[in-house]
Amino acid sequence: MADRIPVVLVAGFLGSGKTTMLNHLLRDNRGTRIGVVVNDFGAINIDSMLVAGQVDAMVSLGNGCVCCAVDVTELDELFSRLAQPRAKIDVIVVEASGLAEPRNLIRMVVGSDNPRIRYGGLVEVVDAEQFPHSSARHPELVTHLRLADLVVVNKADRVPAQQLARLRNHIAELVGPVPVYATTHGRIDPGLLFDEPLREMRRVAEQLSFDELLAEHNNDADHDHADHRHLHDEYTSVSFTSTRELDPRRLIGFLENPPSGLYRVKGFAAFGVADERRKFVLHMVGRHIVFEPGSWARGESRGTQLVLIGAGLHADAALARLRDTVHAAACPLDPQTMLGIWRHTPH
Repeated sequence: MADRIPVVLVAGFLGSGKTTMLNHLLRDNRGTRIGVVVNDFGAINIDSMLVAGQVDAMVSLGNGCVCCAVDVTELDELFSRLAQPRAKIDVIVVEASGLAEPRNLIRMVVGSDNPRIRYGGLVEVVDAEQFPHSSARHPELVTHLRLADLVVVNKADRVPAQQLARLRNHIAELVGPVPVYATTHGRIDPGLLFDEPLREMRRVAEQLSFDELLAEHNNDADHDHADHRHLHDEYTSVSFTSTRELDPRRLIGFLENPPSGLYRVKGFAAFGVADERRKFVLHMVGRHIVFEPGSWARGESRGTQLVLIGAGLHADAALARLRDTVHAAACPLDPQTMLGIWRHTPH
């Protein structure tokens, strides 16, 4: 499970700031090797030009629209090229066309037969200034929001504070507990989307021509950073540890009805179920939950260790709910209580 490469989908309407956010991730990822698939729409790969030279493994789909492909073999081949061990990629980011249908992209990733990748979530980027107008003209954008695991409200500096607050509240009503993250210039902490690798990685040298292409944007972003720092939301990381076994039904209840703002959960759990001594690795992104049973390492103590990551996440309330998942009784639970876990276990 830990060796699978997360595939993060970045979608949003034309001009919302997807490429700007991607370039920010590529510049400020602290050594993470990112493989990128750019889903351009049109004959000229402008987006590819913007990110090329900053990325460790670059695959451009050119004039093809991934989300409209009937045969997913092409996408699987792209993932295979990026996920091969010698590429040493830590995360794959798919930047969708501004006209893409996110639902199809999600199906392609979740339905991939590649054993080296896993779904890393859908990030929907919203233009704070233009979204009310564009969503009125294109109602399907609201549907896209409801598919998202994380909503990034970009260009927050372009609207008054009260208007921004109203927009965020409106989006929150549409998406429920999904985190709504406000920022400017596409700045988002990479730690919200993927883990920094433990190993030290050599940053790939950037091509001079693309450095020059991005120089003006970089200078503007650096100049404005101090002025708009207050518009950049912080993400929260919370750790939960228990030496006592958990009730699987209560944990599933927590995961399927997560606290507001929770985006990711990762770690492992031990369950107080009769004849169940395995270690269950957990990975959750948005609404997507996966458990994989495994074995405890020699000398490793049975227990539960989980990390929760989100934006606008109330840590104390989340931890209180997790403490309620501990199985306090001495008598082990019936194996039937594991049905919820098996429902989220790949077969």
